[in-house]
Amino acid sequence: MNYQSAVFEMSAGKANQLPKSDLPEIVFSGKSNVGKSSLINKLLNRKAIARVSATPGKTTTINFFKLKDARLVDLPGYGYAKVSNAEKERWSELIEGYFSSGRNIKLVVQIVDIRHEPSKEDFDMINYLIERDFPFIVVCTKKDKLNKTEFIKRNDAFHRLFDENDIDFIAFSSSNGEGCEELKKCLEQAAGEN
Repeated sequence: MNYQSAVFEMSAGKANQLPKSDLPEIVFSGKSNVGKSSLINKLLNRKAIARVSATPGKTTTINFFKLKDARLVDLPGYGYAKVSNAEKERWSELIEGYFSSGRNIKLVVQIVDIRHEPSKEDFDMINYLIERDFPFIVVCTKKDKLNKTEFIKRNDAFHRLFDENDIDFIAFSSSNGEGCEELKKCLEQAAGEN
Protein backbone atom coordinates (compact mmCIF):
# COMPACT_ATOMS: atom_id res chain seq x y z
CA MET A 1 0.00 0.00 0.00
CA ASN A 2 1.55 3.29 -1.03
CA TYR A 3 0.85 5.54 1.97
CA GLN A 4 2.82 8.41 0.41
CA SER A 5 0.19 8.67 -2.34
CA ALA A 6 -2.58 9.60 0.12
CA VAL A 7 -4.62 12.71 -0.60
CA PHE A 8 -7.58 14.17 1.25
CA GLU A 9 -10.50 13.31 -1.01
CA MET A 10 -13.66 14.73 0.59
CA SER A 11 -15.86 15.06 3.68
CA ALA A 12 -19.44 13.82 3.94
CA GLY A 13 -21.84 15.29 6.49
CA LYS A 14 -24.82 13.21 5.32
CA ALA A 15 -25.13 9.62 4.13
CA ASN A 16 -26.29 10.76 0.68
CA GLN A 17 -22.97 12.61 0.19
CA LEU A 18 -20.81 9.46 0.45
CA PRO A 19 -18.52 8.91 -2.54
CA LYS A 20 -18.82 5.83 -4.71
CA SER A 21 -17.24 2.80 -3.02
CA ASP A 22 -14.86 1.82 -5.82
CA LEU A 23 -11.80 0.92 -3.70
CA PRO A 24 -11.17 -1.29 -0.65
CA GLU A 25 -11.93 0.80 2.44
CA ILE A 26 -10.11 0.82 5.78
CA VAL A 27 -12.26 2.53 8.42
CA PHE A 28 -11.05 4.31 11.57
CA SER A 29 -13.50 4.48 14.46
CA GLY A 30 -13.17 5.63 18.06
CA LYS A 31 -14.19 8.01 20.80
CA SER A 32 -13.56 11.73 20.50
CA ASN A 33 -10.05 12.64 21.61
CA VAL A 34 -8.70 9.05 21.38
CA GLY A 35 -5.97 10.04 18.90
CA LYS A 36 -7.62 8.97 15.63
CA SER A 37 -6.29 11.87 13.54
CA SER A 38 -2.79 11.53 15.04
CA LEU A 39 -2.80 7.82 14.21
CA ILE A 40 -3.82 8.49 10.59
CA ASN A 41 -1.15 11.19 10.26
CA LYS A 42 1.49 8.79 11.64
CA LEU A 43 0.36 6.02 9.32
CA LEU A 44 0.59 8.31 6.30
CA ASN A 45 3.80 9.95 7.56
CA ARG A 46 2.23 13.40 7.30
CA LYS A 47 2.00 16.10 9.93
CA ALA A 48 -1.56 17.23 9.31
CA ILE A 49 -3.39 15.42 6.51
CA ALA A 50 -6.00 14.56 9.15
CA ARG A 51 -6.83 17.55 11.31
CA VAL A 52 -5.85 17.15 14.96
CA SER A 53 -7.81 19.19 17.47
CA ALA A 54 -7.37 19.82 21.17
CA THR A 55 -11.17 20.08 21.38
CA PRO A 56 -13.03 16.74 21.41
CA GLY A 57 -15.93 16.35 19.01
CA LYS A 58 -14.39 18.52 16.28
CA THR A 59 -14.66 15.92 13.51
CA THR A 60 -18.33 16.01 12.57
CA THR A 61 -18.06 14.50 9.09
CA ILE A 62 -16.79 11.27 7.56
CA ASN A 63 -13.43 12.16 5.99
CA PHE A 64 -12.06 10.19 3.05
CA PHE A 65 -8.36 9.87 2.19
CA LYS A 66 -7.62 8.28 -1.16
CA LEU A 67 -4.57 6.14 -1.82
CA LYS A 68 -3.77 4.60 -5.18
CA ASP A 69 -5.21 1.23 -4.23
CA ALA A 70 -7.40 1.87 -1.16
CA ARG A 71 -9.35 4.49 0.74
CA LEU A 72 -8.93 5.41 4.42
CA VAL A 73 -12.17 6.48 6.08
CA ASP A 74 -12.12 8.61 9.26
CA LEU A 75 -15.45 8.43 11.12
CA PRO A 76 -16.60 11.18 13.51
CA GLY A 77 -15.58 10.47 17.11
CA TYR A 78 -18.37 9.33 19.41
CA GLY A 79 -19.10 9.76 23.10
CA TYR A 80 -18.45 13.50 23.49
CA ALA A 81 -20.90 14.80 26.09
CA LYS A 82 -20.92 18.49 25.11
CA VAL A 83 -22.46 17.86 21.69
CA SER A 84 -26.22 18.46 21.34
CA ASN A 85 -28.58 15.49 21.09
CA ALA A 86 -29.57 16.57 17.56
CA GLU A 87 -25.89 16.52 16.52
CA LYS A 88 -25.36 13.12 18.16
CA GLU A 89 -28.38 11.81 16.25
CA ARG A 90 -27.01 13.20 12.96
CA TRP A 91 -23.63 11.50 13.62
CA SER A 92 -25.39 8.24 14.45
CA GLU A 93 -27.45 8.37 11.22
CA LEU A 94 -24.34 9.26 9.23
CA ILE A 95 -22.29 6.37 10.64
CA GLU A 96 -25.19 3.89 10.37
CA GLY A 97 -25.75 5.11 6.79
CA TYR A 98 -22.08 4.51 6.02
CA PHE A 99 -22.00 0.96 7.42
CA SER A 100 -25.33 -0.11 5.92
CA SER A 101 -24.71 1.17 2.36
CA GLY A 102 -22.96 -1.96 1.08
CA ARG A 103 -19.50 -0.41 0.89
CA ASN A 104 -16.29 -2.34 0.20
CA ILE A 105 -15.17 -2.32 3.87
CA LYS A 106 -12.08 -4.51 4.30
CA LEU A 107 -11.19 -3.61 7.90
CA VAL A 108 -12.38 -1.39 10.75
CA VAL A 109 -9.63 -0.07 13.01
CA GLN A 110 -11.40 0.41 16.34
CA ILE A 111 -9.33 2.82 18.42
CA VAL A 112 -9.26 2.94 22.22
CA ASP A 113 -6.99 4.70 24.72
CA ILE A 114 -4.66 2.13 26.34
CA ARG A 115 -4.62 4.13 29.59
CA HIS A 116 -8.31 3.45 30.28
CA GLU A 117 -10.78 0.60 30.29
CA PRO A 118 -12.82 0.79 27.05
CA SER A 119 -16.02 2.80 27.55
CA LYS A 120 -19.60 1.61 27.08
CA GLU A 121 -19.57 3.34 23.66
CA ASP A 122 -16.37 1.46 22.73
CA PHE A 123 -17.99 -1.85 23.64
CA ASP A 124 -21.20 -0.84 21.82
CA MET A 125 -19.14 -0.20 18.68
CA ILE A 126 -17.19 -3.46 19.02
CA ASN A 127 -20.44 -5.39 19.49
CA TYR A 128 -21.94 -3.59 16.47
CA LEU A 129 -18.98 -4.71 14.34
CA ILE A 130 -19.23 -8.30 15.63
CA GLU A 131 -23.02 -8.49 15.10
CA ARG A 132 -22.72 -7.21 11.52
CA ASP A 133 -19.69 -9.37 10.79
CA PHE A 134 -17.31 -6.53 9.89
CA PRO A 135 -13.61 -7.49 10.10
CA PHE A 136 -11.91 -5.33 12.72
CA ILE A 137 -8.85 -4.89 14.87
CA VAL A 138 -8.50 -2.86 18.08
CA VAL A 139 -5.66 -0.34 18.25
CA CYS A 140 -4.76 0.95 21.72
CA THR A 141 -3.29 4.43 21.33
CA LYS A 142 -1.19 6.62 23.64
CA LYS A 143 1.20 3.82 24.64
CA ASP A 144 3.97 6.42 25.07
CA LYS A 145 2.00 8.02 27.94
CA LEU A 146 2.62 4.94 30.10
CA ASN A 147 5.83 3.88 31.83
CA LYS A 148 6.96 0.26 31.48
CA THR A 149 5.17 -1.00 34.62
CA GLU A 150 1.93 0.80 33.73
CA PHE A 151 2.09 -0.58 30.19
CA ILE A 152 2.52 -4.18 31.39
CA LYS A 153 -0.49 -3.74 33.70
CA ARG A 154 -2.72 -2.19 30.97
CA ASN A 155 -1.53 -4.67 28.31
CA ASP A 156 -2.43 -7.59 30.60
CA ALA A 157 -5.86 -6.02 31.23
CA PHE A 158 -6.50 -5.74 27.47
CA HIS A 159 -5.40 -9.36 26.96
CA ARG A 160 -7.90 -10.48 29.61
CA LEU A 161 -10.58 -8.35 28.00
CA PHE A 162 -10.06 -9.37 24.38
CA ASP A 163 -8.37 -12.79 24.27
CA GLU A 164 -11.47 -14.74 25.32
CA ASN A 165 -13.37 -13.18 22.38
CA ASP A 166 -10.45 -13.75 19.98
CA ILE A 167 -10.09 -10.01 19.33
CA ASP A 168 -6.66 -8.84 18.12
CA PHE A 169 -5.20 -5.58 19.42
CA ILE A 170 -2.09 -3.53 18.78
CA ALA A 171 -0.48 -1.11 21.26
CA PHE A 172 0.31 2.08 19.34
CA SER A 173 2.09 5.40 19.81
CA SER A 174 1.61 8.30 17.40
CA SER A 175 4.56 10.13 18.90
CA ASN A 176 7.27 7.45 18.52
CA GLY A 177 5.64 5.18 15.91
CA GLU A 178 5.48 2.02 18.04
CA GLY A 179 2.96 -0.38 16.52
CA CYS A 180 2.86 1.49 13.19
CA GLU A 181 4.56 -1.21 11.09
CA GLU A 182 2.40 -3.92 12.67
CA LEU A 183 -0.73 -1.91 11.88
CA LYS A 184 0.40 -1.31 8.28
CA LYS A 185 0.81 -5.08 7.80
CA CYS A 186 -2.77 -5.62 9.04
CA LEU A 187 -4.10 -2.95 6.65
CA GLU A 188 -2.20 -4.38 3.69
CA GLN A 189 -3.37 -7.90 4.47
CA ALA A 190 -6.98 -6.68 4.76
CA ALA A 191 -6.76 -4.78 1.47
CA GLY A 192 -5.58 -7.98 -0.20
CA GLU A 193 -1.94 -7.07 -0.74
CA ASN A 194 -0.42 -10.06 1.06
